[in-house]
Amino acid sequence: MLLGDVVPCAYLRAFQPLEAFPPDEQARWERYIVGGGMLRRPRPNYRQWMSGRRLGVLAASESGGADIRIDKGSYYVCPWRTRLRVLASLLSFREGAQFEGSDAFVSDREARRASRELARIRRRDPKAVSFIMQSPWHVPVRWFVLFGDGERRLEEQGSRHRLRYLTTVRKAARRAERAIPGLRRTDLGPVADMIVELYEWLAAFDRRSLLELDYGGLCDLMTWDELDDDHSARDIQDALKALSSEEFPRSAELYQSVISRWAEVRGHETLN
Repeated sequence: MLLGDVVPCAYLRAFQPLEAFPPDEQARWERYIVGGGMLRRPRPNYRQWMSGRRLGVLAASESGGADIRIDKGSYYVCPWRTRLRVLASLLSFREGAQFEGSDAFVSDREARRASRELARIRRRDPKAVSFIMQSPWHVPVRWFVLFGDGERRLEEQGSRHRLRYLTTVRKAARRAERAIPGLRRTDLGPVADMIVELYEWLAAFDRRSLLELDYGGLCDLMTWDELDDDHSARDIQDALKALSSEEFPRSAELYQSVISRWAEVRGHETLN
């Protein structure tokens, strides 16, 4: 199943302007909005991916829904594209799993089937891309490269609190472009490679699109004071500025403070 259904996850979502979609898809999202789809989330349905040992995973079935935002009178759409995300996640699990017996959950046969189906989807639509990235138990530090502290919003929603950042794809891409050269000149070259991957993902969307970093279920692992004190994007931007000025000790201190903060949050994973 999608991780966000069972464990706390953070989300990076791209919301593309309604008019930026191809005409047929634009018409579909217009019908979705008019029909009230943006006001309700369907009950999730799941399918089993079983191995020969009767082990496996539950994967969310395809959903044609989307998250909708209204900004300055304009509609922005973030399609869920659940099937695409599930297939990519299954292959990622298969390639990255390191624990003993992990191959029993996604067999070679199921991995090949997922790979073929994903290839068919991308042949039919070369522009098929997930509008949502998600991360269990923590926010990847590289995501903060895309945001500034002034785009941070901490809100109360009933008995819960929520921390989000909201910017545009254009601003996020420029921040990534500025960060990459400085990182390449240091031992953080592998981090630069991950920022390049983020930049390539952003390039798939209209530059007017909105980009949201949502702490999601991670907010439930942190107190209000911890969230109020968390300015990870500011610390990362300050670290990059210090790096460009060759203030290496200051840059390392800021970067390490963010790493340590999220290592502590991620520690909840071992307790579960």
